[in-house]
Parts: sequence; C-alpha cells; structure tokens
Amino acid sequence: MQFYSLNDPDHRTSFKNAVVSGIAPDKGLYFPERITPLEPDFFENIEALSNHEIAFRAIHQFVHEDIPDHILKEIIANTLDFDFPVFDLEENVATLELFHGPTMAFKDVGARFMANCLGYFSQGEKQEVTVLVATSGDTGGAVANGFLGVEGVHVVILYPSGKVSDIQEKQLTTLGQNIEAMEVDGTFDDCQRMVKTAFLDQEITQHRKLTSANSINVARWLPQLFYFLFAYKQAKSKGKDIVFSVPSGNFGNICAGMVAQKLGMPVKHFVASTNVNDVVPKYMEQGVYEPMPSVATISNAMDVGDPSNFVRIRHLYQDDLDALRENLSSYSFTDSMTRNAMKEVYSNSGYVMDPHGAVGYLGLKAYQKSHPDTFGIFLETAHPVKFLNVVEETLDVQLEIPSQIQKIMGKEKKSMPIRSYAELKTFLLQ
Repeated sequence: MQFYSLNDPDHRTSFKNAVVSGIAPDKGLYFPERITPLEPDFFENIEALSNHEIAFRAIHQFVHEDIPDHILKEIIANTLDFDFPVFDLEENVATLELFHGPTMAFKDVGARFMANCLGYFSQGEKQEVTVLVATSGDTGGAVANGFLGVEGVHVVILYPSGKVSDIQEKQLTTLGQNIEAMEVDGTFDDCQRMVKTAFLDQEITQHRKLTSANSINVARWLPQLFYFLFAYKQAKSKGKDIVFSVPSGNFGNICAGMVAQKLGMPVKHFVASTNVNDVVPKYMEQGVYEPMPSVATISNAMDVGDPSNFVRIRHLYQDDLDALRENLSSYSFTDSMTRNAMKEVYSNSGYVMDPHGAVGYLGLKAYQKSHPDTFGIFLETAHPVKFLNVVEETLDVQLEIPSQIQKIMGKEKKSMPIRSYAELKTFLLQ
C-alpha cells in the first residue's frame, strides 16, 4: 500500500515514511492509494468479533507492508484497552461515548496508535524524531499521554494561550520528560500555521527529523475509523438506517468515518456539526470554500477556521459537491444553542453532555427533522469534566472529578510562551 500526496498524486511513499514525515514535501496530506472494501461477511457477522479483531481487519490493508501482523496486534492491544459504549438517549437517538481512555477524549485512539507505530519505526534509529503538534484542546493531552516516555521521540505541543480549558492545559503542560508545551499568543489556526511552516523550513528539517501528531498524520487519522465500526456493531440490531453526527473542527474524525463507510460499513448519512466556525456548512450550502479566522467558543476543540482534513473528504468524492451532499450534511450552532441543548437533554434524561457532544446532538436532531425514521448516533468526544466550568455553570451541577483528571490537578504547569514563528524556529534549532 502506497500513500500519495493530495497535491501531487505522483509523489508516493510507504505508510512508514508517511508517518515519519507527517506531511508530503509539497505540503500535501497523504492519502491511501486505494480503499478495498472488506468482505460482506465481516459486517454480517460483526457482532461475533472482538473490538481488537475488528480493528485489525479494518486497518490491515493500510499498514501490513510496514508493520508485521504480530506487531500490529500488539499496537492495537496497547491502543484499545478501554470501552466505546453506545448509550441510548431517546427514541432513535444514541451517543457514542469516546471519553473512556486515559485523557478522556476521542483522540486517545489516534494518539496511542501513532505513538506505538512511531515507537516501532524508531527502533534502531540514531536520530531522534521530534513530534510537532498544534492543539485546540484535546489533541495536546492525548498526544502527550500517548508519547510520554517513548524512546527516541521528543514532543513539542503548541496551544493557543487562554483558549483551552484549565484541565486540557494541565494535561499537556504537566507531564515533563520528553513532552514540551509552547503557549502561543494567538489562535489554534496560528499554531497550526506555525507547525505547517516548520515542516517546510529546510533549516529546521536539516537539523531535526520532524513529524506531526495532528490528524494530518495518517497514523493519527486512520485509526479513528475503528470506533465507527464499534458503534455499528452495537447499533446493527436496531434494524434502521444509521446516521452519524460528528462534532467537527479539523474534520479528521468524520473523514475517518467516511473511510469506514468506503470499507463497506452500512451507514445512510453523515452530519458534520460545527460551532460558529462554519466554513464547511457554508461550503456545503454555497459551493465556495472560504477559510476564516477562527472564533473562540465554549466548544473550543472545534474552533478551526481552515480545517485541514476537509481536503481529504473532498478527495473521497472527487470534488463532486453534489455527490458529497448525498452523503454529508453540515450545520452550525451558536454557544447559546449549545447551552440550551445541554440543558434540555439534562432535564429530560439526566445525561450530561459536554459542549462538543451537544453540538453533535443538535446536528443530528436537525437532520432527523426531515429523516425521522433513522437511528442517529452523535459522538460524545470528550468527558464533560474537561469543560468543567462551562458544564457546571450551564447545568447548575457539580461534577465528580474522575481519577484520570484528579492525578494532574495539583501538578505544576510548565510551558514556554511564544509570539511568533521565529521564536519556534529558534527553539527547534537549539
């Protein structure tokens, strides 16, 4: 299996090289040369398979030339040691809880998978790999946890000052060891721009071996297809057309779900739910893609004004907007609408949603207005406690702090403030 640059299909490389380099030399994202559907009996008998078996068979075609089967099974076992329950909320509405991992966010899967892959690829290498990553919230903590102590790997995390929650900041600034946090005076888009610029800066790349742990990296992005398959396994018995609503920021998560669909997973439709950073909803409506400066919201992990992975989604549909509209709807929601949804669901069922899950719920309900006879699953991408102030203030409740969070609360924050790319470059060249 080769992976090619979306900027230049003639540039091809292996899965290993795509992971280690992170992004193509021409700044393009890597994409698999083909997606071969799994055998029909895989989906017919999916209830009989363990999550580890499902993940192995789903990812195998993309990685087997670079990762032996026994190593791949070890990587999957190290990645998937927690649950992915589908919780029925109301008639024809359920949530897929993706917050049962070590940092209580959906990105634990991709970060751990990538960390294990990079750890395997780094064995025997003389030069240390520097993982350079931008985060709008949960990516930083998941990457820090996944790569903590991985030999031969140094992690540098850029995050926007004052624009992540207190708990998110603790998760990425308190671990030490091979993890370095840089607090950027700017937005997530500024952080992401610095990361992309560094990859193209030959002064840096001649000095350091760089890779990215954002969802632009294929090893972070592809394994996110696992939990869509796990959800299908649990919802198949409902006997209805399944719709997934995904709270979307950089659009890697929903794109991975679409890859699961290309593998043959029966699903009727996807909904990309966004906050007021509505570049994609406008594109789906008007057919014009216009990046915008990101706006700060209570669902901060989705505060992205130029989502990197949407180019992968457009490529899946050969840039045919009509074909994409057949399979994807996209809606945006304000903070006020998000808070109202959180209150409504809590009042009706006692279920506590985080702001991102609430946006996913709103998108699903919007779609089901005209498609009522579907079974909808919205992704609850992070534990509500990670947005403690917003949730407690909105719902007038006091949340119990899980053990994963308690152990970091008293630790000292350590970060390096920076204002410009020049400061990042100076640090990387030291």
